[in-house]
Amino acid sequence: MTVTTKQLIQWKQKGRPIVALTAYDYAIAQILDQAGVDLILVGDSLAMVALGYDTTLPVTLDEMIHHAKAVRRGVKQALIVVDLPFLTYQESIQQAIHSAGRILKETGAQAVKLEGGNEAIAQTISKLTSVGIPVMGHIGLTPQSVHQFGGYRKQGKTPDARARILAEAVAVEEAGAFAMILEHIGVDLAKEITEKVSIPTIGIGAGVYCEVQL
Repeated sequence: MTVTTKQLIQWKQKGRPIVALTAYDYAIAQILDQAGVDLILVGDSLAMVALGYDTTLPVTLDEMIHHAKAVRRGVKQALIVVDLPFLTYQESIQQAIHSAGRILKETGAQAVKLEGGNEAIAQTISKLTSVGIPVMGHIGLTPQSVHQFGGYRKQGKTPDARARILAEAVAVEEAGAFAMILEHIGVDLAKEITEKVSIPTIGIGAGVYCEVQL
């Protein structure tokens, strides 16, 4: 039976460990699925890990779909989440629906992930979920904004930045996301967010208190 987004939330409430890993191809996806991994992310890190780019920005929607199809063919049980790449959802809600819809229709994945937690992104998450597209959020260090940050720098270091990230976490949950990635933020902030929200937090360099490590 395929893992569902609802199960992930229930598992957080029950304290059941959740295992998540990244895959970009059939062979690795099959290994992860057979090992019992709960969630497989087809990340836009594909750009750097598999395609040789310096950032995640160049990867296209078609490339994400191509690799997600391969991952899907190797998976029978894990929940598959696919990143919406840069500039495939920021322009408008309609663009986001079209991009996310293509991913679900063409790959067989069950959910998409997008970055950010400001008002516009929260509205996008809300609209996507309202039309039946499950969404995973991603706050803290958001790699698609690497040039704005001036590099892959730790986020939430000042009181104002910490408050902003906490507010984004609440907004992402309230918009309807089923889980959220917390990337490269302080351990204490990640702990506060994890305790505050009812959806699973997935840590990437965010300490031991997130329910999931990716």
